[in-house]
This record gives sequence, structure tokens and C-alpha cells, in this order.
Amino acid sequence: MIVNGAQFLKLFLALTLMTSCDVVRRANDKAREINRFEVAALNLSKKNRALKAKMSKVQFEVQELKSKNKFLNIEITKLKKELLNKEKQLRSGQFYNRAETKDYVKFEIFRWAPSQLLKVAEQEFQKKNFEKSAQFFDAFIKNYPDNDRLDDQLLFYAGVSSYESSLDHERTIRHLNTIIRKYPTSQYFRGAKLWKGLTELKQGKTKKFFNVVEEFRKKYRNTPEWKILSSHYEKIRKKFKN
Repeated sequence: MIVNGAQFLKLFLALTLMTSCDVVRRANDKAREINRFEVAALNLSKKNRALKAKMSKVQFEVQELKSKNKFLNIEITKLKKELLNKEKQLRSGQFYNRAETKDYVKFEIFRWAPSQLLKVAEQEFQKKNFEKSAQFFDAFIKNYPDNDRLDDQLLFYAGVSSYESSLDHERTIRHLNTIIRKYPTSQYFRGAKLWKGLTELKQGKTKKFFNVVEEFRKKYRNTPEWKILSSHYEKIRKKFKN
């Protein structure tokens, strides 16, 4: 078939148009495919960021739980130690509840002068209000350690008051030990030894108490203290020797 110039031109234009449309279609398809990939990539990126944020939150919570667990372990250890100490105190007779002890002195508020403290302490001692007198004697000793009135007699009264109040055995022994250490020639020396032994008996330290009784039997047989102890010696020996 012979194609003239006009027909050839029409055919060429038709082919060109068809080719252009196909190229455009394929380009559009490619663009849509790329767009889908971009959208998918964007979505994945958002999910990835969300997962990272969630992971960071979880890691923080885990670390927080670890810290709380560590803190609780420390507190549990402290509590166990406190319970063990209280059990030891109960077994030895040393336990007393400071929280239930009324503060009669309130030194930080009233700022008692030495003479005022001693006046109240001695008055309450005479009335046999031993808990109150023990606190006032103790406040004097703590706050005025260089006062001239702080002597063996005052320490002895402080020790006896503390013993009779039964609130703080360690305080009782501290006052009596001061007499034994600093005033070996004092008229209250043997009394301090005896009251210390009685305090140790309250603490459940029966062997120490028996040793005190034996010391009086061997060294202080001609004393008023031994006269008191001797009438009970056989009972004491049978009960506490072993």
C-alpha cells in the first residue's frame, strides 16, 4: 500500500500521541507507586518514633521500679535491725518505750537555771516522784556539767531516781558508774555498786548481779549494804549462781 505524505503525517502523529499517552500513564503509575512508598515510609517512621517513645517510657518505669525496690530493701534491712534490737532489749529487760515518757523538763523551752533544776529535782525526789526527779537531775547533769553542785551525792540521787522510775537502765548505770570511777572514797561508792547490781538484775544480767553480791560478801561484810544482802544471800546464791 502506498502511503502519501499526508497519510504518513497522520500516522506519525497518531503513533506519537499513543506513545506519549503511554509514557504519561506509566509516569503517573510510577508517581502513584512512589507516593504509596513515601506514605508507607512516613507511617513506619511515625510508628517507629512511637515505639521508641514507648520503649523509653518503659525503660524509665523499669529504672524507677529498680530504685523503689532498692529503697524498700534498705528500709526492710533497717526494720529488721530495729526488730532484732528490740528483741534483744526485751530478752535482757532493757526495753522501755520512750514515746510514752512525758517530758517534764522541756529545757529548750524554759531554759532552767541550775538552782531551779536542782530545786525541782530534790522536791520531786522527796515526794518519790522518781520519773520527774530523774529527768530534772539528768537535765542538770547534761546542761551544767561543770557546776559545783554536780558531786557524788547528786549523781547518787540521780541514779536512784532513774532506777526507781525503771525507764532508762543505761542512764541509771551511767550515773552510778561515774561515782564508782570518779569518787572511790565517797560514802556513796558502795551504794552505787549495789544499785548498779540491782539495775543489772532488772536488765536480766543475773550473773553480773551475783558477782556484785559476791563482791560485797568478800570485801564489804561489815557494811550496811551487806547486812541487807546477807539476809537474802542464800536465796540469791541458789537462784543466780548458775
